[in-house]
Amino acid sequence: MERRGFLRGAVIGTSAAAFGGSLWSGAAHAAPAQPGAGPYGALGAADANGIQLPAGFTSRVIARSGQTVPGTSYTWHNAPDGGACFADGTGWIYVSNSEINPGGGASAVRFNSSGAVTGAYRILSNTRQNCAGGRTPWNTWLSCEEVSLGYVYETDPYGVKAAVQRPALGKFKHEAAAADPVRRAIYLTEDETDGCFYRFLPTTWGDLSSGTLQVFKAGTGTSGTFSWQNVPDPDGAPTTTRNQVSGAKRFNGGEGCYYANDTVWFTTKGDNRVWQVNLAAGTYELAYDDSLVPGGAAPLTGVDNVTGSASGDLYVAEDGGNMEICLITPDDLVTPFLRINGQSGSEITGPAFSPDGSRLYFSSQRGTTGSSSGGITYEVTGPFRA
Repeated sequence: MERRGFLRGAVIGTSAAAFGGSLWSGAAHAAPAQPGAGPYGALGAADANGIQLPAGFTSRVIARSGQTVPGTSYTWHNAPDGGACFADGTGWIYVSNSEINPGGGASAVRFNSSGAVTGAYRILSNTRQNCAGGRTPWNTWLSCEEVSLGYVYETDPYGVKAAVQRPALGKFKHEAAAADPVRRAIYLTEDETDGCFYRFLPTTWGDLSSGTLQVFKAGTGTSGTFSWQNVPDPDGAPTTTRNQVSGAKRFNGGEGCYYANDTVWFTTKGDNRVWQVNLAAGTYELAYDDSLVPGGAAPLTGVDNVTGSASGDLYVAEDGGNMEICLITPDDLVTPFLRINGQSGSEITGPAFSPDGSRLYFSSQRGTTGSSSGGITYEVTGPFRA
């Protein structure tokens, strides 16, 4: 595998922060990750919220489905899913999708510079099963419908502008999105057992009203070279987008997607894999595959949403598994970062770092009840490595 470097430093309130929360440090991912000791040590005993964390880290509950967000008059949505953070003056905003159908949509929580909640509000309504999504360099949130012939909606995290449907990004069972400002592309995953991986090239960068949808083409292996080919009919009817291009590579249940420094990672839940696409080199490979862990001792299963930190660590949330967020480090170790106890009927969703990298937000979609009305959104604070 080609070695690659990552730039250091979080950039608050700029387009750099808008697609990853921070830029990446000098590190390299070199092979499919294997279990090992993590940078933060072992998980401690469960705290009052039922979360096991390494020493020095603490958790708090930000919001609960069906209840008023503390410090506001806004009732938090059911089934919280994909999320992202946005700089807001000296504070920040965390947005979260609602994976229910009908209803769906997305909400936002606003924090001041000390981390106190100062507001909460709706940014998207009356859509269907909004699962994951992605942030853009121009500070909007792409909320994706995980239904057949679903749409992507571009929303305003600040609650000022109305959400806009973006059909040019294709109609299919959308999952996640990640923006690449270098190639001026939006990458998109598809949650089908024979789904595809796409990119959208806007006619004008920063305007998603028109452009070209392309599909990833490659061989049947887990590594090699790839190319892109235009999808003739992004509308997906009568022929679905994934069945319009001969040679389009199939992926088993596309989930989370994350971009940093000429690399895009995405997860596939059907085979518990994390894929790595090296955009500058024009190659792809596996960053993680639970079947390649000897002895059936894979710490990461049920791969789902993914994000990254300033250190170059990937944070991968589990849908099921041990209800963990696991790290994949730049030196190819995979290890649990946190575990939620007593919520085996749920999944972890929406991991995202505050703009300065000091706080990690995520949700348990169904909480302790196993119902969409039992969702809980958390914050973890601690000595995240820079």
